[in-house]
Amino acid sequence: MSEVKEVDIYRDTPVRLLGYANEVGEAFRALTPLWFVRSTYGVASAYVIADTYDKSSKMSKQPGATQRAITHAAVDTLVWQAFASVIVPGFTINRVCAASLVAMARAIPKVPLTTRKWITTVIGLGCIPFIVHPIDSGVHFVMDKSVRKYMDLAPREEE
Repeated sequence: MSEVKEVDIYRDTPVRLLGYANEVGEAFRALTPLWFVRSTYGVASAYVIADTYDKSSKMSKQPGATQRAITHAAVDTLVWQAFASVIVPGFTINRVCAASLVAMARAIPKVPLTTRKWITTVIGLGCIPFIVHPIDSGVHFVMDKSVRKYMDLAPREEE
């Protein structure tokens, strides 16, 4: 019989998309007030904190769990989520939207600015599904070569 793998609601279900709330905010940045963009970062940050709490709480319930193991689980999750859910994708969508707005201003300057802003928003939103897996994998790769080595954590298992 094969082992049943526990589903991680923060990484293996649509709840993962809450970590990308700030990318939606970045895509809409040209059309919405700054408070809206900042509030989407609040949603994404709450998601990161919830996952960090979940992973450290689960580690603390493991037989023989040490404070060091609990701390490492929390740090690993916090760093991974911060980079994979907030920092890297937020920067990516922000730059894609900014570049597309500049490119359209040069290529099609007669199109009204509001229309160009809407097109930029659609481009940003359209990029989100395509950046999730590469960013997640890239952050795992970098962490396996850096933070996880420093904390003496085993690299993640390939799926």
